[in-house]
Amino acid sequence: MADPSPPSDVRARKGSIVSNEPVSNAPVTHETTGVSVQVLTTVDLAGEIEGMEGRRLRLRMVTIEPGGVFGPMHDHAGRPGIVYVLQGTITDHRDGVATEYGPGVGWPEDRHTTHWLENTGTIPAVEISIDIVSQG
Repeated sequence: MADPSPPSDVRARKGSIVSNEPVSNAPVTHETTGVSVQVLTTVDLAGEIEGMEGRRLRLRMVTIEPGGVFGPMHDHAGRPGIVYVLQGTITDHRDGVATEYGPGVGWPEDRHTTHWLENTGTIPAVEISIDIVSQG
C-alpha cells in the first residue's frame, strides 16, 4: 500500500502542516456536523479527456466550524482530489495519525485515502477542495 502521507515537498512548504501526531486506532464513527459545502463550479470531463465520460471536475469551498466534523470515515476510491486550506486549522485523521493543516497547501486524496476531518480550533476552518467525481 502506498504511503498516504503528503509528499515530502508538500510537508516542506511553510504553513502546511501544524503537527503530525499518532492517535488511537479505535473505530471512528463521527458524523458530519458544523460543516457547510458550497459547489463553486464544475466541468463535465466527457469530451475534454478521452475515457472520462460520466466524470466531472468539481471545485468546492468547505467550511468547518469550531468543533465541527466532516465524517464519517470515508474513502476517495474513484474520487481523487486535492485540498488547500484558506483559513484556520483542519485535522485530517487517517491510518491512526492526526495531522493538522494550517493555511496553505493541504493534502492529496487518492485511492488509498480513508479519513475523516475535524476543526479543533477556535475559528472556522475554510478549505478549497478540487476533485473528480461521477456525474449524477
